[in-house]
Amino acid sequence: MHINTICRYTALEAIRTRVPATALLTLVVLLVASLFIRELAVTETTRFQIGFYATAARLCAVFIASLYVLSSISREFSDKGLEVLLALDVPRSHYICGKLAGFMLTACAIAVVLSLPLWMLAPAAAVAMWTASLAIELALVIALSLFCIVTFTQLLPAAGFVAAFYLLARSVTAMRLMGGNPVAGQDTLSHQVSRGLVEGLGYLMPALDRWTDTAWLVNAAPEASVLLGIGIQGAVYIALLAAATLFDFYRRSL
Repeated sequence: MHINTICRYTALEAIRTRVPATALLTLVVLLVASLFIRELAVTETTRFQIGFYATAARLCAVFIASLYVLSSISREFSDKGLEVLLALDVPRSHYICGKLAGFMLTACAIAVVLSLPLWMLAPAAAVAMWTASLAIELALVIALSLFCIVTFTQLLPAAGFVAAFYLLARSVTAMRLMGGNPVAGQDTLSHQVSRGLVEGLGYLMPALDRWTDTAWLVNAAPEASVLLGIGIQGAVYIALLAAATLFDFYRRSL
């Protein structure tokens, strides 16, 4: 009961703070920019337009979703609204689960809105896979943002950690490739240590560079097993981040 109520009011808060309007404005700006890129291209104009729009829309969606979560929880901490809510005998687990569910609904809406122009430019199967993968990626980013803001309680360090984690997850595969094929010095101790650290990160962090791939839209849609693997990875990381958030939230005295 509490979870459903908190989820509903979190989704309403997203509407009142104009998150959907921000997503629509982003869509318009990126669509106009993609049309400009299309005019600059000499050949394969549609591929250039799709590539630019999909890449930019993915980054903007991550930025909007993460910033909304961080600002929403930070505002509740600052306004003492959380203390009032928990004084009503609402379990802390219900608060976190309700907030996470509401934020994920918002993430799905953002993914759907920003994918609308792609339905006119790319094959429907590829767009559906790309949109679903983007929704899973945003859900992961939202779970990470919720964990960071609950842990750090301050907007700036939480945003910095989210940005660092996301950039590292996007580049960890390239780091592993460079570490496994060095130009020189592959037998040195420093290289072995750094390679071990990078390999460890590769096993611990999600390889987001393989998620929501623009190549799906301009080449061919992936197999359903690819999306299934992304969904399983996303569910595991979201569950771990939610558990870590609950652990940190329960041990804190408000």
